[in-house]
Amino acid sequence: MDEAVYSCPGLAEDDVEILRRIEGDLPILADITGADMLIYCRLAEDQGVVVAQAEPHSVPPIYDEPLCGEVLVAPEKPAVFGTFETGNAIRQTLGVLDEGAPVIQEAHPIYGADGQVIAALCVEKTMIEEERHRHRPIRFRRALERLQAMVLQGELEGLDTLSPFGEEDGILLVDHRHRIRYASDIATNLYRRLRYMETLEKKELSSLDSAGDALLSEALREKRCLEQEAEESDRVWIRKAIPVFAQTDTVPLSRRLLRLPRIADRTVTGVLILIHDATAARREEKEARIRAAMIQEIHHRVKNNLQSIASLLRLQARRAGSHEVQQVLEDSVSRILSVAAVHEFLSEHELRVINLKDVSRRIVDQLRQGVVSGEEGIRFSVLGPNIYLPTQQATACALIINELLQNALEHGLSPSQGGEVSVELLNGADSVTLRISNSGRGLPEGFDLERDSHLGLTIVQTLVKDDLRGQFDLSDGQGVQAIVTFPKIPLGGEPKWSVIE
Repeated sequence: MDEAVYSCPGLAEDDVEILRRIEGDLPILADITGADMLIYCRLAEDQGVVVAQAEPHSVPPIYDEPLCGEVLVAPEKPAVFGTFETGNAIRQTLGVLDEGAPVIQEAHPIYGADGQVIAALCVEKTMIEEERHRHRPIRFRRALERLQAMVLQGELEGLDTLSPFGEEDGILLVDHRHRIRYASDIATNLYRRLRYMETLEKKELSSLDSAGDALLSEALREKRCLEQEAEESDRVWIRKAIPVFAQTDTVPLSRRLLRLPRIADRTVTGVLILIHDATAARREEKEARIRAAMIQEIHHRVKNNLQSIASLLRLQARRAGSHEVQQVLEDSVSRILSVAAVHEFLSEHELRVINLKDVSRRIVDQLRQGVVSGEEGIRFSVLGPNIYLPTQQATACALIINELLQNALEHGLSPSQGGEVSVELLNGADSVTLRISNSGRGLPEGFDLERDSHLGLTIVQTLVKDDLRGQFDLSDGQGVQAIVTFPKIPLGGEPKWSVIE
C-alpha cells in the first residue's frame, strides 16, 4: 500500500485495513481476469491518488511503469470520480495507450467501515482482452464477476497466499456437485498430457483428476482458497482452488472488521480450479541443486588437494638445508593456502560471491599459525565492512592480501620489537580499496616500486593490473601502507556489488 493513503482525508484505520486486505487479493484477481487493477483514493474534491496496483501475469500489463503515488485530477478519470460521488460502478472506454489497443475501464466502489465510499477499484483491460472475455461462456463470466465482488466484500480467505496464475496455466469452473462447467483451452491441453482426450465439460472431476477432486472437496468444506503441489505420471502439478460464493450470501469486509453479525452462512456454488504444469521448472531446480552440490564438492576437493600440497611443501621446507630454499617453500605454502581459503568458502556455502572480510580473516589466522610466533608480539586487525566479490576477484584479492602481509612481516616489522599489521577494506560507489598497513620500518631510501620489487610485490602488481584492472601503490609514513584500488564488476545481472552489513 502506497504511503499516499495516509494523506487521504477521512480514512480511518479500519478503512486502511480494508484497503490492505483488498490489495492483498488483487494480484491473483488480476491474473485470472487478465486486467490491470488500480485502487484510487480521494485526495481532494477534484484530486485522487493511486494507492495500490496489481499487474496480470497472464497477459501483458497495460502500464509499463508503476503508478502508485501518482496524483490525477477529475477530468483524467471521470469514471473514478463518478464512483466517488455516486457509489455506483461506472464503465468507460479510454483512448489508445501508447501503441496498444483501446482500454476498457470499470470503476467499482470500495466501502469503508461506516458504509461510505472510501476508494474505487479500477479494472482496466484492453479491447482485445475484453472481446476475448466476452466470447467465454456466460457461466464462467458470472463466476469471475462473483470473484471480483467477493474480493471487494472481503469474503475470500487465503486468496492472497496463492502463487501467480500465468499465461500457460489452465482454469476449470467446477460446481458444488463436482461437475466441470467450464474448461479453458489450456486446461484441456494440460489434461491431455495425462492422456485424457475427451471433452472436459460436464464430466465429473473425479473421473479425470483424483487429486484435483480431493482439493475441490477440501475447498468446498473449508470455504477458503487452497493450493497444492503433487507429482503424478512423472509430471509435477500445482493446483489452486478458489471457492465462489452465492451472490445472496455476501459478508462485507466492513462488517467483518467491525465484528458485526454475519448476514447468512456463505453458500459455495462452485470452485475455480487453476492448473499449472511445474514439471520443467522443478526439473530445472533439481538440476540446479545437483550442479550446486557438485560444484561445492569440487571446491572441497580442490581445497583438500591444495592443503595436501601445502603440507608436502612445508615438510620439504623443514628438511631443506638452505635457509633461502626454506623461505621460498614457506612463501609458496602461504600462497597456496590463501587460494585454498577461497575454495573452502565456496565448498561450505552455495555461493557465487565471496565475503572479502572473511577471506582476510582466514588468511590472517593462517599467518598467525604458520609464520608468526606468539613471542613476537605482532598484532593483526581486519577492519572495514563486509564486501562481497565475484570468485575471480576474491581469489586475486586473497593472493594479494597474503603477499602484502608477508611483505609487512618480512620487511616492515622487527621480530624482537613486534608491532601492528592491519587489513582495512574500503567500499566506494564503484570501487573497492584494500589498505594493508604496518607500524614498522618505512621504505628503504630511494625505493622504486618498478625497479626494486621482489617476487612478492611483482606478483601483487601482476594480479592488480591483469586480474583486477586496478592500481597499486606503496606509501611511506608511520610504517608502510600498501594500497590496492580496483573497480567492481557486475555479476548475474547485478549492476554493482555493495556493502552487506
